[in-house]
Amino acid sequence: MLEIRWHGRGGQGAITAAKIFATAAFKSGYTGVVMAPTFGTERRGAPVFTSLKLAKEKIYDISPIETPDVVVVLDHLLLTEADVTGGLKPGGLIVLNTPKPAEAYDFGDKRFAVADITALAVEAGLPRGVVNSGILGSLCRALDLVPFDLVVAEIEAEFAAKRPQANVAAAKLAHKATTVGEPAAGAPAGTPPVSVGAASGAATAQAEAAMTAARKPGAA
Repeated sequence: MLEIRWHGRGGQGAITAAKIFATAAFKSGYTGVVMAPTFGTERRGAPVFTSLKLAKEKIYDISPIETPDVVVVLDHLLLTEADVTGGLKPGGLIVLNTPKPAEAYDFGDKRFAVADITALAVEAGLPRGVVNSGILGSLCRALDLVPFDLVVAEIEAEFAAKRPQANVAAAKLAHKATTVGEPAAGAPAGTPPVSVGAASGAATAQAEAAMTAARKPGAA
């Protein structure tokens, strides 16, 4: 099982980003897809986080992730406001929206990927602060798990009625601009991709039900 924890602020779309990636992962062959409950106030700008679990078989555990393989952070300032990397496994991956270069960070034995998603999203034609599509581009650049074209297709479908091309452009710009940093010498290797299998109709229903049940009304 691969566990991804998403950290953002209310209004940034962290939960929507997780949902898009979950749908694309399912279509790529992950028959076990669970979005665990989201925590954090719904107030705009307040820290929130949600959990996404992916596997080749049914997942029964819907508890929040404590030891993720990947952490996705939609705002670099959260690094100083919350323990967003807490529990991250050795050799795990941090995907970070930041205006700072990769050289500004030292995450020890962790892999990391950085890009100025905020600026790239504005360049793509999105309002400032809308970074969920862009962060997916960075995630796909750093994590060889789900084909990027599948994620792009899900972004376009999710935002069909709200700037679909701008959201797609943000993801593509971020995918191209992301810098990936490796762990320090002697540290464990990065998170490996999980093998996939064919999806079934029953698994489709399970995945959709799990994602629907786990999402809170009004979540960002």
